[in-house]
Amino acid sequence: MIQRTFPRGGGEIPHRKEATDQKPIVVLPAPAEVVIPLHQHIGAPCEILVQKGDRVKMGQKIGEAKQFVCAPIHSSVSGEVIAVEERPLLSGKKVLSVVIKNDGKDEPITAPAHKDFLKMSPDAIRQVVKEAGIVGMGGAGFPTHIKLNPPMPVDTIIINGAECEPYLTCDHRLMAEKAPEMVGGLLAIMRATGAAKGIVGIEANKPDAIAAVEEAIKGHEQLSVVVLQVRYPQGAEKQLIKAVVNKEVPSGCLPCETGCVVNNVHTAIAIYEALTLGKASFERVVTVSGGAVVDPRNVLVRIGTPLEALLEFCGGLLGEPAVIIGGGPMTGPAVVDLKGPVVKNLSGVLALRDDEVAFDENRPCIRCARCVQVCPMGLTPNLLGELSHKGFYEKAGKLRIQDCIECGLCSYTCPSKRALVTWIKDGKAGLAAQRAKEKVS
Repeated sequence: MIQRTFPRGGGEIPHRKEATDQKPIVVLPAPAEVVIPLHQHIGAPCEILVQKGDRVKMGQKIGEAKQFVCAPIHSSVSGEVIAVEERPLLSGKKVLSVVIKNDGKDEPITAPAHKDFLKMSPDAIRQVVKEAGIVGMGGAGFPTHIKLNPPMPVDTIIINGAECEPYLTCDHRLMAEKAPEMVGGLLAIMRATGAAKGIVGIEANKPDAIAAVEEAIKGHEQLSVVVLQVRYPQGAEKQLIKAVVNKEVPSGCLPCETGCVVNNVHTAIAIYEALTLGKASFERVVTVSGGAVVDPRNVLVRIGTPLEALLEFCGGLLGEPAVIIGGGPMTGPAVVDLKGPVVKNLSGVLALRDDEVAFDENRPCIRCARCVQVCPMGLTPNLLGELSHKGFYEKAGKLRIQDCIECGLCSYTCPSKRALVTWIKDGKAGLAAQRAKEKVS
């Protein structure tokens, strides 16, 4: 079978998926108390709809999206609101959150179900998706209803089943166990965007997922599966589009300018459930893995569940981990507070041993150019990192720093263990702030 990939940069990295890739999804019972942040997406935070003492139902909207780039927030349990206050996220940053005491009844509130969703208008589908609070569940957290209304016509929807980061297997298991629901979500996305074709891109190391999706698309001539070479960062949006349809997203442009919209596996399933079950986005599957986890698993968990409860469900930790990461090891941030809650775009929790990590040491650059060779965007990470670290943001901008997809390969391959991706992230933020300041003045 021909395996497609992107032509520039990238590399092979250890998969480390064997601890969970054949483990079915298990359900974590809802905790006694959930802490639900009102900001779980790119864009503006929600406006609070409840107050202390209110009783809420599972699936009830507790935060309203009043800004354009925003998505509503819903309760993941039924019970009593016992606090509305700032609480820490996994990163340690505090945001306004709703604390709910679970009454254990799971009394639901649901929106109308639309079994014939393919007969709905695009606007009606987008409205359901918005009201359900669905965001990109692969990590980005961009409000999905906006993505389903591209500013120009598109012809192809790509479902990102690459899941190229080490350890993570939640999308793999969802494709293997819920392929029909994912395909239903894909068809709904096509209906909402007017796209004529749907393609599911899956890396070759997931043969059971490939088989399940191929079975689920039978009878749908407009749908197909593309098997992808196992290569990081195959699941990055621009690299995926190049691999699947051989189109390049120009610098500074949106993916829709190639006629494509990319959505995550979990997001597609959430769309299907919102349409057919009237279900809001209040739970998700999280991969819990790493050498410091007693029993690695793929877990369906309620939004707002403390991370420490999720780790305890997986047997707890084997000693003191070197680091705990929220997401994948290449792009996910370090976890600072284990009392922080699971949010919509948390794909993984990795507790790693010392032998599984390599911390930044920032030894002098030896000009080996390995970072340049692996950069999938054709950039010069060594120069971008150095310029950013020294505050020369405009010079970094001329070298296309904003095109960096923050995949982390430059830091991973650097023999001097320089914090290239960290510096580049800071440089991108510094350049944006500098240009915004210049606009105002």
